Amino acid sequence: MYVSFKLKFPAALLLLSFIVLACSKRIIPVAPPAASIDIQEIDFEYLHGKARLSYRDNTKEREVKANIRIRKDSVIWMTFSVIGVQGGKALINKDSITIVSTVDKEYYVFNYVELSKRFNFKIDYFVIQNAMLGNLVMAKGPDNNITSDDTYNRLNQQQGSVSIKNQINKTTKKLEQVELNESATGNSLKIDYADFQPVGDKLFPYKSVIDILYKSVKGLVNNTIVIEYTKAEVGDKQLRFPFKIPHRYDRR
Repeated sequence: MYVSFKLKFPAALLLLSFIVLACSKRIIPVAPPAASIDIQEIDFEYLHGKARLSYRDNTKEREVKANIRIRKDSVIWMTFSVIGVQGGKALINKDSITIVSTVDKEYYVFNYVELSKRFNFKIDYFVIQNAMLGNLVMAKGPDNNITSDDTYNRLNQQQGSVSIKNQINKTTKKLEQVELNESATGNSLKIDYADFQPVGDKLFPYKSVIDILYKSVKGLVNNTIVIEYTKAEVGDKQLRFPFKIPHRYDRR
């Protein structure tokens, strides 16, 4: 099976957005400040994982295997392959996102200012890192609104025209769902985290389901990305992040 790694914007970005479970119970407002919600967030120096990634939109579905390495608060490195053949790689650091297609011999570079303008939401390295790890994409603040029921705490936040709804399991203290909605365009992004397993001394979501709904020149587009880890490890042993773009590759 041949799978193209030509990742046009926004497909390339959506794959990395790599950027969670609505409850039918009655929501009861409570008074405590946002800081009172206890959320367990994974912490580490280096993380290494292997995962299966599937991408589906209105017309097609693709599946790849990925190697993922992260140095906390510094760099995210990924390679993608199909049937053992490398087809692409990505490097995310504090300055930009670079995606290389070895199949099409071309590469893309995105800066955070451009991405933030496109989505009307501040996107930076830490937003992407936190979304990949199942941590809050926006830090708690004194103006956040909290609701609660027997099972979940819900932290509701606002950044400009984007509303952010976080659902935290009271027992595990893990974020299980985050939903972003942009009022001006109706664009939305929802991530459901599941299959929590111990990594180091914390729980880590081995499965993430990302649903993106956005308006394009061709109409309404719905994308779904599923990330399923087969392995995840953390430690302080230094990892390598080799990344080189051949001179013959074209920038798109």
